[in-house]
Amino acid sequence: MQYALIIRESAEDFVVRRNDPAYRDGWTAYTKALVQAGILTAGAGLTSPETGTILRRKGENHDVQDGPYPEGKESLGGFYVIDVPDLDTALAWATRVPVSEQGSVEIRPRLQVA
Repeated sequence: MQYALIIRESAEDFVVRRNDPAYRDGWTAYTKALVQAGILTAGAGLTSPETGTILRRKGENHDVQDGPYPEGKESLGGFYVIDVPDLDTALAWATRVPVSEQGSVEIRPRLQVA
């Protein structure tokens, strides 16, 4: 079963990510552990929210705005897609994500298309 580990980080986390090699090293080590376990199928870290652009459908038209939208305490920082037997195993791997106390990890099953 595939699960997405959706990483949300605070504004402060994005600053630390740019300036603290130890913080980045934690993420590198975690990613290597997923690869060594043979369960990583996809993943990516994302740039800070202010670099984003939002496209919203407005009937037949589209509205384009520079980000970040919506405002919140946490922003999408990245994701991993892992292939593990069950939710308990996905949760066990999620507890190892080196997210700060201001961040969070959402575990969500991948949509199965019939």
